[in-house]
Amino acid sequence: QVQLVESGGGLVQAGDSLRLSCAASGRTFNNYVMAWFRQAPGKEREFVAAIPWSGGSTNYADSVKGRFTISRDSAKNTVYLQMNSLKPEDTAVYYCAARWMLSRGPTEYNYWGQGTQVTVSS
Repeated sequence: QVQLVESGGGLVQAGDSLRLSCAASGRTFNNYVMAWFRQAPGKEREFVAAIPWSGGSTNYADSVKGRFTISRDSAKNTVYLQMNSLKPEDTAVYYCAARWMLSRGPTEYNYWGQGTQVTVSS
Protein backbone atom coordinates (compact mmCIF):
# COMPACT_ATOMS: atom_id res chain seq x y z
CA GLN A 1 0.00 0.00 0.00
CA VAL A 2 1.49 3.29 -1.12
CA GLN A 3 1.73 5.98 1.51
CA LEU A 4 2.87 9.56 1.16
CA VAL A 5 3.07 11.42 4.45
CA GLU A 6 3.77 15.15 4.51
CA SER A 7 5.13 17.09 7.45
CA GLY A 8 6.77 20.42 8.21
CA GLY A 9 3.95 22.86 7.70
CA GLY A 10 3.19 25.66 10.12
CA LEU A 11 2.52 29.33 10.73
CA VAL A 12 5.30 31.71 9.72
CA GLN A 13 5.74 35.37 8.88
CA ALA A 14 6.33 36.79 5.44
CA GLY A 15 9.98 36.40 4.48
CA ASP A 16 10.51 33.31 6.61
CA SER A 17 11.44 29.83 5.44
CA LEU A 18 9.95 26.37 5.88
CA ARG A 19 10.98 22.92 4.73
CA LEU A 20 8.28 20.39 3.95
CA SER A 21 8.98 16.67 3.90
CA CYS A 22 7.17 13.84 2.15
CA ALA A 23 7.97 10.33 3.37
CA ALA A 24 7.15 7.73 0.74
CA SER A 25 6.57 4.02 1.29
CA GLY A 26 4.79 1.01 -0.11
CA ARG A 27 6.43 0.64 -3.50
CA THR A 28 9.52 1.42 -5.51
CA PHE A 29 9.42 4.95 -6.85
CA ASN A 30 12.49 4.73 -9.05
CA ASN A 31 10.56 5.40 -12.24
CA TYR A 32 8.20 7.91 -10.73
CA VAL A 33 8.03 11.67 -10.62
CA MET A 34 7.42 13.22 -7.21
CA ALA A 35 5.56 16.50 -7.08
CA TRP A 36 4.26 19.12 -4.71
CA PHE A 37 0.89 20.77 -5.21
CA ARG A 38 -0.95 23.31 -3.11
CA GLN A 39 -4.53 24.36 -2.62
CA ALA A 40 -5.64 27.62 -1.08
CA PRO A 41 -9.19 28.11 0.26
CA GLY A 42 -11.63 28.57 -2.58
CA LYS A 43 -9.03 27.84 -5.25
CA GLU A 44 -8.12 24.88 -7.38
CA ARG A 45 -5.20 22.66 -6.56
CA GLU A 46 -2.12 23.93 -8.39
CA PHE A 47 1.25 22.54 -9.34
CA VAL A 48 4.24 23.80 -7.35
CA ALA A 49 7.29 21.68 -8.20
CA ALA A 50 8.37 18.23 -9.38
CA ILE A 51 11.46 16.03 -9.47
CA PRO A 52 12.16 12.59 -10.91
CA TRP A 53 12.78 10.12 -8.12
CA SER A 54 15.86 8.87 -9.92
CA GLY A 55 17.25 12.40 -10.18
CA GLY A 56 17.41 14.88 -13.02
CA SER A 57 15.76 18.11 -14.00
CA THR A 58 13.42 19.82 -11.59
CA ASN A 59 10.32 21.69 -12.63
CA TYR A 60 8.72 24.70 -10.93
CA ALA A 61 5.68 26.88 -11.21
CA ASP A 62 6.58 30.43 -12.17
CA SER A 63 5.12 31.72 -8.91
CA VAL A 64 7.71 29.85 -6.81
CA LYS A 65 10.72 29.77 -9.13
CA GLY A 66 13.79 31.15 -7.38
CA ARG A 67 12.21 30.83 -3.92
CA PHE A 68 11.35 27.13 -3.60
CA THR A 69 13.63 24.14 -4.11
CA ILE A 70 12.51 20.53 -4.49
CA SER A 71 14.91 17.73 -3.67
CA ARG A 72 14.87 14.06 -2.69
CA ASP A 73 16.86 11.73 -0.51
CA SER A 74 16.59 8.24 -1.94
CA ALA A 75 18.17 6.63 1.12
CA LYS A 76 15.44 8.10 3.31
CA ASN A 77 12.65 7.70 0.72
CA THR A 78 11.83 11.33 1.30
CA VAL A 79 11.12 14.32 -0.92
CA TYR A 80 11.59 17.85 0.36
CA LEU A 81 10.31 21.28 -0.53
CA GLN A 82 12.48 24.08 0.80
CA MET A 83 10.46 27.27 0.78
CA ASN A 84 12.27 30.59 1.21
CA SER A 85 11.06 34.19 1.13
CA LEU A 86 7.54 33.06 1.87
CA LYS A 87 4.67 35.37 0.97
CA PRO A 88 1.08 35.51 2.27
CA GLU A 89 -0.08 34.23 -1.12
CA ASP A 90 1.86 31.01 -0.47
CA THR A 91 -0.70 30.16 2.21
CA ALA A 92 -2.28 26.82 1.31
CA VAL A 93 -2.46 23.14 2.10
CA TYR A 94 0.57 21.53 0.47
CA TYR A 95 0.29 18.02 -0.93
CA CYS A 96 2.87 15.51 -2.05
CA ALA A 97 1.98 13.39 -5.08
CA ALA A 98 3.51 10.70 -7.27
CA ARG A 99 3.05 9.73 -10.91
CA TRP A 100 4.92 7.66 -13.46
CA MET A 101 5.47 10.71 -15.66
CA LEU A 102 5.70 14.46 -15.17
CA SER A 103 2.46 16.33 -15.38
CA ARG A 104 1.25 19.62 -13.96
CA GLY A 105 -2.31 18.40 -13.86
CA PRO A 106 -3.35 17.27 -10.39
CA THR A 107 -6.02 14.91 -11.69
CA GLU A 108 -3.34 12.84 -13.41
CA TYR A 109 -1.54 11.84 -10.24
CA ASN A 110 -2.07 8.39 -8.80
CA TYR A 111 -0.88 8.84 -5.27
CA TRP A 112 -1.44 11.64 -2.77
CA GLY A 113 -0.56 12.49 0.77
CA GLN A 114 -2.98 13.96 3.28
CA GLY A 115 -1.52 17.48 3.07
CA THR A 116 0.17 19.87 5.45
CA GLN A 117 -1.00 23.41 6.18
CA VAL A 118 1.29 26.34 5.49
CA THR A 119 0.13 29.75 6.69
CA VAL A 120 2.14 32.89 5.99
CA SER A 121 1.16 36.03 7.86
CA SER A 122 1.92 39.51 6.57
